[in-house]
Amino acid sequence: MENMNASTATAGKVIRCKAAICRNAGKPLVIEEIEVDPPKAYEVRIKILCTSLCHSDVTFWKLDAGPLAVFPRILGHEAVGVVESVGEHVEEVKEGDVAVPVFLPNCGECRDCKSSKTNTCSFGDGIYNFMPRDGTSRFRDMNGEVVAHFLSVSSFSEYTVVDVNHLLKISSDFPVDKACLLSCGVSTGVGAAWNVAKVEEGSTVAIFGLGTVGLAVAEGARLRGASKIIGVDLNSEKSEIAIKFGVTDFINPTSCGEKTVIEVIKELTNGGADYCFECIGLASLMIEAFHCCRVGWGMTVILGVEMHASPMTINTYEIMRGKSVTGSLFGGCKPKTDVPLLAKKYLDKELNLDDFITHEVGFKDINEAFELLLQGKGLRCIIWMD
Repeated sequence: MENMNASTATAGKVIRCKAAICRNAGKPLVIEEIEVDPPKAYEVRIKILCTSLCHSDVTFWKLDAGPLAVFPRILGHEAVGVVESVGEHVEEVKEGDVAVPVFLPNCGECRDCKSSKTNTCSFGDGIYNFMPRDGTSRFRDMNGEVVAHFLSVSSFSEYTVVDVNHLLKISSDFPVDKACLLSCGVSTGVGAAWNVAKVEEGSTVAIFGLGTVGLAVAEGARLRGASKIIGVDLNSEKSEIAIKFGVTDFINPTSCGEKTVIEVIKELTNGGADYCFECIGLASLMIEAFHCCRVGWGMTVILGVEMHASPMTINTYEIMRGKSVTGSLFGGCKPKTDVPLLAKKYLDKELNLDDFITHEVGFKDINEAFELLLQGKGLRCIIWMD
């Protein structure tokens, strides 16, 4: 692990480094030199060790209109790094600490943070084009143009600045590539099974979409002792790796013959799954998941952000008969308390993180990570900065 100490020569100064900048929607990122300002009060500047690519990055990369389509911008929000310097009033991390940035704030002091009913935080919603406290950027390109932030992280840069409410310290002994996974996708899936659905031993689970988040749901359900974990995906190649995360039955909707997915799942679960998880982001699939739930207590958990902003319409009579629908952001996890718990589960050899990493590339090849994800050829691609 690289040693960074309080006497670092860069503290309080502008740093020049490389960043992969998104200048146009859907176009390859451009690696170029930028300037990164020192952190202001309550902010931390970190040297990114590695980052990975999430579907949310791709979603925003494709955006070509609306208030969130901002260019130029530095994407990336799954990462781990070393604290290079801190601003005033920062006490929970210091120079040299290994830290995981997270898109979801966790101040620990507001009413929401102190409540066990939610993992939201009054500090903000985490979707920022600039720093959350003063609305300005810490990035500039070499022409002096301001470069926007992304999800309060912007990890596709050798150095980035994050608010202390979006950062947590992690043990320096923890493998950094695995720490990277805990900053979004894996925590979202495992947390949804544990914190939101509260899957019990012997229960039945159906998961729609077996990407990283869906397989993390399966891993969470496996650890809770679910008796049947059904994975639904159009890519039959997912069936083999799904077994590693506890999936007991695989369904490709195009291979069900004359039966519907709903009919197949009801047959497999004797009437409907106890818990259904939608991990794609399609209203039609959310409705299908709801219909696969058991009458009386079946719960549908929505993790995918509807990609077309379409509404979800369900029969209220089924709600009256005991079915429920709930959403899940970051798996109901409070980042600063729950991510370290997940890290411990990995160190105790309970939580499977290794199999989520299917590819690794160097920073200069970051666009290859986009191609792999778009082609559905892997789960998480680790992007090493060095």
